[in-house]
Amino acid sequence: MLHSHLTTLNAVSRVLDTFKAEGVSYDILLAGSGICEADLARADTHITTHQEMRVCANAVALRQDVGLELGQRMHVSSYGMLGYALLTSATFGDALQLALRYPALLGTLFELSLEPDGQRIWLTAGGYREDPALTQFNVEFCLVSLKVICADLLGQPLPLLGARFAYPSPAYQARYAEHFACSLQFSAQANAFAFDRRWLEQPLPLADVITHRAMAERCRKQNTEFTGRQAWLGRVRHLLGAQLDAAPGVDGLAAQMNCSSRTLRRHLHELGCSYQELLDELRFERAKQLLGADELPIHRIAEQLGFSETASFRHAFVRWSGVAPSQFRP
Repeated sequence: MLHSHLTTLNAVSRVLDTFKAEGVSYDILLAGSGICEADLARADTHITTHQEMRVCANAVALRQDVGLELGQRMHVSSYGMLGYALLTSATFGDALQLALRYPALLGTLFELSLEPDGQRIWLTAGGYREDPALTQFNVEFCLVSLKVICADLLGQPLPLLGARFAYPSPAYQARYAEHFACSLQFSAQANAFAFDRRWLEQPLPLADVITHRAMAERCRKQNTEFTGRQAWLGRVRHLLGAQLDAAPGVDGLAAQMNCSSRTLRRHLHELGCSYQELLDELRFERAKQLLGADELPIHRIAEQLGFSETASFRHAFVRWSGVAPSQFRP
């Protein structure tokens, strides 16, 4: 099954804000994502990570180092109830443990962990399973935003003892010094930054037992609902992804999900997508895999994806990626 889950519009909103001052239109940044301006006005809108990554890919195409700036904009207040629960935790360590407990609410694409190393603690981001082409962007976005959250919680910058990145030094390495005031290591085994473990015991300035208890309970309930939606979407993706050569249509998929077509459409709408958008997403992901393997001719790939004509597949792929299938091949 392809890896995908639900997330909020937080990151997408920050992307739009970042380029707004430069006069870049929303249409350019939202192109191919299935997100419209009306969605941005709804506080309860949820999107898939595929949609979020499409917007981020558009941003990276405009500016390669944008992940650093976007991460700097992600303050703890961006995370709703989870943000309040973190701020009102008793200690810095308590807040970090709570954040790691609810990755779905944090909206991270990584598996976060705290790894002891003598007197140091490494806050590590691993387990990335999204678009490989956006790995560096997402690491920058993740680690910088975590550093910002830490500073917001403490009411002061968290002194870093080192930062590691599991990719070669980028051309804009000098910009890293603006965000990580510590020694930097590239081509490392992991993506992480370190701090003195004594900070885990640091009391937080906005700690409040009553508020924290209430917010933590609401986070628990929201996480249960959120992950339930993810599980449902995961099942839909799994069923549809297994029959791309002969897609069942809305009625057929609804029958496989043991619900009515109307219910299926309603649930997909609530999750910010439609049957056709989901089918296109899965076809695009499979097409990239098959084209990357460079084993099948394009007409056979078109057949495996359920296109009756190779020309239809070519047109669809250009719409999804901006290039022809033959240009995408290595």
